[in-house]
Amino acid sequence: MKRKKLLAFLMGTTLVFGLAACGGNDDDNASDKGTTDSGGAATASAEDIVKDKGCIACHGGDLSGGAGPDLTKVGSKYSKDEIADIIKNGKGSMQPQNLSDEETSTVATWLSEKK
Repeated sequence: MKRKKLLAFLMGTTLVFGLAACGGNDDDNASDKGTTDSGGAATASAEDIVKDKGCIACHGGDLSGGAGPDLTKVGSKYSKDEIADIIKNGKGSMQPQNLSDEETSTVATWLSEKK
């Protein structure tokens, strides 16, 4: 009986830590990222957004793929608008991503240039 409780506890703890590690970063403090435009707001680079939002978990640190497809030449397959649509609405096993319109545009522009 104790063994089952211990196993359940360990599995639950592992699940919690696993979900925490894969969760999105909702940190609104972007003061240390990107550059500042004339309005004073910080603008994160596409690379920062991809890293901070966890895209690399599926697409790999160098975007060469993993659980998700290789994105190193995605611009030769999809336009900026198509990439933005995939980010916002998902495609295949990729779920819709919770990025702002500005973040989506920044990442879609960057990825569309990868040819």
